[in-house]
Amino acid sequence: MHAVQSAWSIKELQRACVRRLPRPVLDFFEGGAEDEETLCANRRAFEQVRLVPRAFVDVSNIRIGANLIGAAATMPVAIAPMGAIAYGWPDGDIALAKAAAAAGVPYTLSTMASVSIERMAREVGGRLWFQAHLLQPRERTLQLVERARRAGYEALMITADLPRGGKRERDLHNALTIPFRMRVRHLPQFAARPGWCLQMLRHGTPRLPEALQASAVSQAGSSIGAGFDPSFDWDALRTLREAWPGKLIVKGILCGEDAQTAIGIGVDAIVVSNHGGRQLDGCIATMDALPEIAQVASGRVTVFLDGGVRRGRDVLKALCRGADAVLLGRDVLYGVCASGQAGAAKSLQIIRDELVGAMQLSGKSDISALCMFPRDPSLLWRDASASDF
Repeated sequence: MHAVQSAWSIKELQRACVRRLPRPVLDFFEGGAEDEETLCANRRAFEQVRLVPRAFVDVSNIRIGANLIGAAATMPVAIAPMGAIAYGWPDGDIALAKAAAAAGVPYTLSTMASVSIERMAREVGGRLWFQAHLLQPRERTLQLVERARRAGYEALMITADLPRGGKRERDLHNALTIPFRMRVRHLPQFAARPGWCLQMLRHGTPRLPEALQASAVSQAGSSIGAGFDPSFDWDALRTLREAWPGKLIVKGILCGEDAQTAIGIGVDAIVVSNHGGRQLDGCIATMDALPEIAQVASGRVTVFLDGGVRRGRDVLKALCRGADAVLLGRDVLYGVCASGQAGAAKSLQIIRDELVGAMQLSGKSDISALCMFPRDPSLLWRDASASDF
């Protein structure tokens, strides 16, 4: 616990996870698809963006509050949907949601979470969004969506990039299934992490995700993706838009044409996302896709970005390049897997403190001024040999 509370970066929390989690579990959280080109490209795209700080600006009062799809947040971030968190920390979904509520940012519950829609709404305050995987038969998805409506979830997030599961070769190598099953080959790796093993024994095997209960995919490998609906199209999204009374977010948009279609259907927000590099390997990095989509959006809808965010300065870079906010995934996942709610809170504190510091050192005092359309490109350095932002 002390090591986590004294951590000064997300990388330190990642190291704590490496020390605590068995290799198959760590690989499930950290891995990407196939050769992991996109996983690495997401991070590299942030590293290639440079900031141009301004001097002698009054930065004694930094304002980082944001309006996210019609309601206030303490900073321009929300928690991305993530499945199977409970295999990293018992009741990890609840722990992370409570940390998000305490920090004043929205939390997105994944279809693949080990906690029910109703329990999350009952036990956790704050702003809750529900991410719906597109399952077959389609009635299964509609049932989950209706439960989220009845439970009072503020927003519905539809994942666009999951007609089937990506080929996640770390999971295939580890013979990983959902629910996780101990195999003889795993014994040395699990025995090397007795603290995790004892905690899991004490709390019991995490609950099977709602989407997999009484389903043919209950024994599916995490990379197979059986049970998803490959026929879900724009017309189906229109029908869902008509049926859902709250805010609608579409996650997994990477080109301007798709963004334009989504806006025409009436979505409230778009997430520029490639599923953290876990679906189509070799596709465009989210920071590279962002400028075109932000231009198409033109301030009409909220534009989120996820994938590769590891620092507060990355949030600043994303906003300067066209995003209104970012979704945090592995950043907070490392925290909750290292030390539950306290670790998740530490992750959010690190991102917040680094964002404030990056704004002060860049000579910017108000985050809302950075999110006005059209964006002021003056904080970004542009190499004459680089493509247009």
